[in-house]
Amino acid sequence: MSRYAIGDVQGCHQALQRLLTALRFDPARDELWLAGDLVNRGPDSLQVLRFVMSLGERATCVLGNHDLHLLARAAGGRAGRQDTLDALLAADDCESLLAWLRHRPLLHEASGWVMAHAGIAPCWTLPQARKAARTAEAVLRGGDHQAFLASMYGDEPRRWSDNLDATAQLRFAINAFTRMRYCTPDGGLEFRAKGAPGTQPEPLTPWFATSSRAEIEPDLIFGHWSTLGRVHWPAHRVWGLDTGAVWGGRLTALDLDTRQLTSVECPENRRPEHLGD
Repeated sequence: MSRYAIGDVQGCHQALQRLLTALRFDPARDELWLAGDLVNRGPDSLQVLRFVMSLGERATCVLGNHDLHLLARAAGGRAGRQDTLDALLAADDCESLLAWLRHRPLLHEASGWVMAHAGIAPCWTLPQARKAARTAEAVLRGGDHQAFLASMYGDEPRRWSDNLDATAQLRFAINAFTRMRYCTPDGGLEFRAKGAPGTQPEPLTPWFATSSRAEIEPDLIFGHWSTLGRVHWPAHRVWGLDTGAVWGGRLTALDLDTRQLTSVECPENRRPEHLGD
C-alpha cells in the first residue's frame, strides 16, 4: 500500500488523472490525501468531486476555501467573479455531492502527519487546533449549517482568544484553516499579501515561520499557496503542495512513506491575470 498527498486540484480532472497514472495509483490498495480545494476555477469540478467521492475510504480530503465557497453558493451565497461551479450546482447528484463535501474534515492526522488546507494558526498547539477543527466541523455537519455558512465570511477577528464569542471563534478557525498565508509577528492573520515569501510587506512572515508559532511535532501538509515558490520547508517541517495546477503550473503529489515528490504539468490550464486564492 502507498499513501499520497496531493495539492489543490481545483476542478482539474484531467491533471488529476495524469498524476494518478504517473503514481500508478491503485484504488484497491493505495490511499489519497487531498489538501483541499477540490473545486472551482478549473473546468471539471463536477467530475473531480464525483471521482474523489467514489473512492470512499481510500480518499481523505480536508476542506479548502473554494470547497466552503461552493457550500455557501449552494446555501444562497453570491457567485464569485471567476467561479466555474454552475455545472456542479445544476447536476442531478449535486445534493449528495454537497452532503459528502460538508462532512469532510478541516484537519486530518495520521501516521505522523497532519494536514490542513492553509495550515495551522501559529498561536495553536496541535490539541488546540484539533479542538477548533472539531467544533467547526460539528457546526458544518449540523442542521444549522446554512446560517453558519452565511456568517463565516470576514477578516475579523485577526487573533484567537478564548474570550471570543462562538461566531467569532468559528470565523477565525475557518480563516486559519482555509485562508491563511501571512501573519504578524504576534500571530495575527493577514490576508492581503499573497505573493512568494520575500515579496510581503514588513513585518509579515509566512504563518509557518512566525517566531511565536507553537511547536507542532508532526510534519504538516498544506495547499492554498500557489505562489509559495517551493514545496518543502524542512526548518519548519511543512510541505506546501499547491503548485498552481489551475494556473497552468503543476499538480504535485507527496509519497507519505518515501517523501518523494511527483508532479505533472498542466499546460491546458490558464495562467492568472491576478493570482487568486
